[in-house]
Amino acid sequence: MLSINPEYVEKILAGAKKYEFRKRLANKTVDKIIIYSTSPIMRVVGEVEVIKVISSSPSALWEQTKKSAGISRDKYRKYFKGCKVAYAYQLGEVVQYNPPKKLSEFNVNLPPQSFLYLSKGEVNNKIIK
Repeated sequence: MLSINPEYVEKILAGAKKYEFRKRLANKTVDKIIIYSTSPIMRVVGEVEVIKVISSSPSALWEQTKKSAGISRDKYRKYFKGCKVAYAYQLGEVVQYNPPKKLSEFNVNLPPQSFLYLSKGEVNNKIIK
């Protein structure tokens, strides 16, 4: 599970943002990101498949992803300022939860500050309900 700003969540759900940029990778291999939309939404709104992880210098990564980055070049550069390596999760199929779910439905009390790892069973049980 990842906390993502609502501006970017909307773009991911609409298919306009095909990359989720990070300064660090998850400690574990992930094949899916559960999307927690931060304030003012504060709900788990869906999930997105991770196709692959790309790592490169910030400038090279931008050139590779800019057409579907879903973020302005200025915001991208500010985010990666001072970083030698930048990472992007290439996003695939999106599933939107309707209605969005509370964190408590995933047995989570606080919004994730970084990656929060959930088992497939925990996720599948919540989608079906």
